[in-house]
Amino acid sequence: MFATLFLGLVLVPTTLGLVLLAVLTRRLVYLKVLAGVWVGLIGLGVLLFVAGQLLRPFTEKPLLTKADYYGSYVIDRSKFPGRQADWQYNTFRFDISRGDQLTFYVTAQDSTIRTYAGRIATVKPYSSARLVVQMEHPSHHILTTNPTVYRRPGGFYLVSQSPRFGNVFFTKADWEPLSE
Repeated sequence: MFATLFLGLVLVPTTLGLVLLAVLTRRLVYLKVLAGVWVGLIGLGVLLFVAGQLLRPFTEKPLLTKADYYGSYVIDRSKFPGRQADWQYNTFRFDISRGDQLTFYVTAQDSTIRTYAGRIATVKPYSSARLVVQMEHPSHHILTTNPTVYRRPGGFYLVSQSPRFGNVFFTKADWEPLSE
């Protein structure tokens, strides 16, 4: 939109005006100014295009496949840091194996209190695959619905909607004991 307005209201009238001045006054300086304007604009366009291509790997969100979901997930403590996030980090985590098995762990630090089993699948309504969780019953309240996938440059994170805790944020990482 801006480019169309700029082209129609500024660039075309300026070009026509400079060509008309060059023809009427027979001075080449107007054509040189016109050439400078066009070379500058084309150069700016090329520069912006190249800069966009160079920055693309740092700003583009990944297109996820089913294989991207395989791995271990822990509570993302960076979203809402504090005692509650630390407790959730030490209490909840899950693994997704290559056989599409999901194992959800309720833990006390590094010892497992209870496990819940399920399976995963993916659907691809858009360009990136979405995670579908099918838990066996009884299930844990954190995984009663499919998690929402949020992609960001360099990765993604999952948000589960828990009726008890609200949004629960998971990131793909191995569990490590918290340092006090």
